[in-house]
Amino acid sequence: MRVVVAPDSFKGSITADDAARALARGWLAHRPGDDVRLLPLADGGEGTVDAFAAALPDAERRTVIVPGPDGRPVAAAWLLLPDRAAVLELAQSSGLPLMAAPDPLGAHTYGLGAVARAALDAGATRLVIGLGGSASTDGGTGALRALGLRLHDAHGRDLPLGGAALADLTHLDATDLLPTPPGGVQLLVDVTAPLTGPAGAAAVYGPQKGAQPADVTLLDAALRRLAGQAGGNPDEPGAGAAGGTAYGLAALWGAQIVPGATTIAELVGLADALTGADVLLTGEGRFDETSLTGKVVGSLLEAAATAAVPVGVAAGQVGGPVPGSVSAAVSLVDLAGSVEAALADPARWLTEAAAVLTNRLPAG
Repeated sequence: MRVVVAPDSFKGSITADDAARALARGWLAHRPGDDVRLLPLADGGEGTVDAFAAALPDAERRTVIVPGPDGRPVAAAWLLLPDRAAVLELAQSSGLPLMAAPDPLGAHTYGLGAVARAALDAGATRLVIGLGGSASTDGGTGALRALGLRLHDAHGRDLPLGGAALADLTHLDATDLLPTPPGGVQLLVDVTAPLTGPAGAAAVYGPQKGAQPADVTLLDAALRRLAGQAGGNPDEPGAGAAGGTAYGLAALWGAQIVPGATTIAELVGLADALTGADVLLTGEGRFDETSLTGKVVGSLLEAAATAAVPVGVAAGQVGGPVPGSVSAAVSLVDLAGSVEAALADPARWLTEAAAVLTNRLPAG
């Protein structure tokens, strides 16, 4: 029996790679003769680099020290693939967990641009950038400044980093902006938010980064000012991803916004893995109706349905009715007895969940 194990990360708890290994252990403990393939996935946020590394063992992992979202140095890993494409992850250079304390007005994405520059200096001919987990709402201007863009106020002075400073933006100077690589730049996003407005980057995601109502109003106005200078399409679905980083890189650097989960699944060979498979095991921190809207598990359910492969889901929590596309679902919290217990040892409970699923899924 062939089993594909393809979870997302359980945010703040266990990586996708470790989750896949735990699920595989639980399955093989009860079905040791099965052929189990690990294919940890991501949606463009935390775990994107690891997902590619696990699926493409010939990729070369590199690390560069860059300014984090509050200016303190951080070590950010990226991958150079055999075809000279580079895979970057905003969460490693400019993610919210890297902040000593939330700073919704001053946090920036400069580090992401520094990683991109390092990849280009190393000879990368295409960039694949996972956008998710951002600490800032700067429209990607920090990243673009690391790549050579200059932002000026009415007096010709360079603006400080951070989203709030964009309120004083009067001129963009792209004279020294590095050209995009010949293979282009793909931005992996897991949201459909526009740049501004009630469904935009500041209004929806700003509060998660510590923004108070007055901060949201200021940041939204600042992003509107950026859009007035940069052009592009601020209403494009996904433009608001990562505090508007998707918009900035698309408008000013020609990057392409693409759905993260489905694009990563395609790039790491999910369709081939499911060909001839008998079972798909996946999982995430919380499985509910939002899982079906562009996230890893939702994209997997669609792919599994196309391949007629039954799906078992192991999730930290299962909220609401389980859709018919899922053959069986197990909650780690139910197994462990509490949220605290499940979070304390997620690998143990994922192993237990896989054991339960061996009895609830087709035996092949």
